[in-house]
Amino acid sequence: MAWQFYLFVCLFVYVCARVHTSASENGLLESALFPPVDSRDGAQVIRPGNRDFYLVLGCGSIAQAVLSREKAGGIITINIGFATAVVMALYVTFGVSGGHINPAVSFAMCTFGRMEWFKFPFYVGAQLLGAFVGAATVFGIYYDGLMAFADGKLLITGENGTAFIFATYPKPFVSVPGAFVDQVVSTMFLLLIVFAIFDSRNLGVPRGLEPIVIGLLIIVISCSLGLNSGCAMNPARDLSPRLFTALAGWGFEVFTFGNNFWWIPVVGPMIGAVLGGLIYVLFIQMHHSNPDPEVKAEPAENNLEKHELSVIM
Repeated sequence: MAWQFYLFVCLFVYVCARVHTSASENGLLESALFPPVDSRDGAQVIRPGNRDFYLVLGCGSIAQAVLSREKAGGIITINIGFATAVVMALYVTFGVSGGHINPAVSFAMCTFGRMEWFKFPFYVGAQLLGAFVGAATVFGIYYDGLMAFADGKLLITGENGTAFIFATYPKPFVSVPGAFVDQVVSTMFLLLIVFAIFDSRNLGVPRGLEPIVIGLLIIVISCSLGLNSGCAMNPARDLSPRLFTALAGWGFEVFTFGNNFWWIPVVGPMIGAVLGGLIYVLFIQMHHSNPDPEVKAEPAENNLEKHELSVIM
């Protein structure tokens, strides 16, 4: 069947990526591709794809609510499900590669000099791949339910629409400028607060509790700014599942719907991430005082690099 083929292809590509990762970790490919760097770099570049399997739990929470016609879930369970999925993903992988699962966050880290630019395309490629495989997995798990939901039809909108299980779509009343501002502002708040979480010269968060605080942050942003278009805040979380639905049977209308809305969750978060980081640096970080002039305080950016600032939905 079609869904089995798509799932097989996705899993095959993912396994190939993991084999490539193992080779990189053992030094077979690293010396040929990159100059000598930290031995964990090969893992750090590819492993962001692992975290995007959190989409299995996040999109799965949407699927459960939609396919049960909100008898087994709703907006609260969706927000909690997605946020908790991110928390679990960060706990599993935070110590290895910092849990980078969001191209917008990776872009902001490179922009502020907290990650090398050469890593950026590899991180983004892994994030997109992981999100695609995660969407395919949800499709396979809920294939029977999707077919029964609308008599075998895969619809984008209406009471039997199911495309928004995988990607975000704007409400009918939302304009293109309004949707764009929505994505910029929501991601701006995300990065602004994440910078504070990892700033050792601010209140900070005790080591090991960062993922939980990030999960709470996602919940509050989703509950307050999620009405217009679902509050993606992550280009990989939206673009790869959207591409998967286009190939899986919903058609390429998933890209033209809502006045070609698809680019807004891709571009908006990138701008919002940099804006949020810039606001924190200009208005908070630059005004830190050293409590002991004899002791050089550890720069906040070093703290961020040490913890390999991660995230997010």
